[in-house]
Parts: sequence; C-alpha cells; structure tokens
Amino acid sequence: MGTWNSRGLRGSTLEEFLNRTNEKYLEQGLALIQKIPTPITPVKIDKEHRHITLAYFDQRSTVDYIGAVQGIPVCFDAKECHADTFPLQNLHEHQVEFMREFEKQDGIAFLIIYYSMRNELYYMPFEEINKFWKRAQEGGRKSVRYEELNPKYFMTLKNGCLVPYLDALQIDIENRD
Repeated sequence: MGTWNSRGLRGSTLEEFLNRTNEKYLEQGLALIQKIPTPITPVKIDKEHRHITLAYFDQRSTVDYIGAVQGIPVCFDAKECHADTFPLQNLHEHQVEFMREFEKQDGIAFLIIYYSMRNELYYMPFEEINKFWKRAQEGGRKSVRYEELNPKYFMTLKNGCLVPYLDALQIDIENRD
C-alpha cells in the first residue's frame, strides 16, 4: 500500500500536487494534462483589488483533468475521502456519464482518491467506478468500502513524483488488453 508524506494532504493540496505532477510529466515528455477550470459567473467584483468577491457556478463541470498520455486520451477527477468508505454522492451522474462517453471514444477515464485518514492514494479505473455506480443505481450500497479496492491500484511515491498515476494507468491499460 502506498503512503504519502507525514503531514498528509489537506484541502486543495491534492489538486496542487496533481498540478505539479502534471508539470513534471510534461517536462519529461510523458503527458500533457490540463486542469479544467470550473466555469463561474461573477456577481460582485472588487474593482480596486481586481478580484471576484461573489460568484456562482455557471454549469456542471465534467472532470477535473483532461489530456493525453503518449497519444492516449485521458480524463480524471480527483476526490478526497476522510473515512474508509468513499461515498458515491461525491461523484455526480453527469461526471460518470461524461467518463462513460469518454471511454466509448477510446479514451481512459479514472478517479484519483486520496484517503486522508490512511494517507493513501488510489487510482480507480472507470470499470470499477461503473461497477460501484451501477450497484448503487440498482438499490445496492451507495459507497465503496476500502476493503473492496484492488490493491494493485494504490500508488506509491516514486522518482519524486507526487501523484505517480502513470504507473497505475499502465496497469489499467494492460488489464484492458
């Protein structure tokens, strides 16, 4: 099982670490991944300091990141979980649908989940997401228990890479063949 740094991730740190990882992957010529900004409409603007003080979300966003890894289209969302169960309410139907359609176009969709209590990172392939999502839709459990996760998709810090998801992506690709 992979572990993280001793202090653990807090709040938007997972996103910051993913952004830094993506920069490193770009520098190494391994991947081009972009953070997708959530579209907002400003309501109040502080003209003197030139920043938005109040806004609302324009529309539902799809996923947090999208891009290509060695010619393979990828999209993924980053989620933080504070317990040993990942509530599927943290995922939205439009996100799952986007990932499903992305996969139909021969892309690879996945989640990166940070289990903050355990200080562990997990790569959840779309096949797994879909299985748990369908179970919930059919009246089953509405969360994913830690014990249900596939041990081979836990990520371990490697080569100074903060969120080394390319290793897990490689396993995902090999399992599809």
